[in-house]
Amino acid sequence: MNAYDVMISRVITVKPSTSIRDAAKTLLKERISAVPVVDDGGHIVGIVSEGDLLRRSETKTERRRSWWLSLLIGDKTLAAEYAKAHSRKVSDVMTPNVITAAPDTPLGDVAALLEKNRIKRVPIVKDGHLLGIVSRANLIQAMVSAPRQHPVKVSDSVIRDSLFAHLNEQPWAHLKQLNVTVNEGVVNLWGLSDSDAERQALRIAAENTPGVRAVHNNLL
Repeated sequence: MNAYDVMISRVITVKPSTSIRDAAKTLLKERISAVPVVDDGGHIVGIVSEGDLLRRSETKTERRRSWWLSLLIGDKTLAAEYAKAHSRKVSDVMTPNVITAAPDTPLGDVAALLEKNRIKRVPIVKDGHLLGIVSRANLIQAMVSAPRQHPVKVSDSVIRDSLFAHLNEQPWAHLKQLNVTVNEGVVNLWGLSDSDAERQALRIAAENTPGVRAVHNNLL
């Protein structure tokens, strides 16, 4: 599946000239935590989130630093903080360098973008135009919507061979100390492993092998 398959097409947006108060009202009304900023041509030029509105003069939450820390930080940073706390337009508080993805971006790559950049959503853009948005929730929805795998009858020898073939492709799996026995679809894992994480991963790999009915993890 690609980003286009799970994205939300009806995207709430604001303009750079939108007032801070109206942007905040939009977040509350639509129950969203961020909103893309687009120009008159529909090109994405930024994004404004709840985090951009935390330090505001209206709520007396602007940063207040001691005089000595102000000297260390410098005038440039202090001026930027002042502008963000007292600005009236979205263009002054938005994040201009937006992480985006193309419609044909695989969902695995979208998940990597969200994780790497510690963001909750990624706008989907084509030729600079905003087409939609994919959030963490949309990825979870895709997981829930995926078709369930129905149990299949597979011989014990095929199960064992399939599991070892899969584990041979995993860089974390240490197979020299691993033995697997299969009896009527029940897998027993035997041997030594380097860590709890590896033991867990081996069990999960076995559970996901077609034909497996149960897994007994005897690894030490």
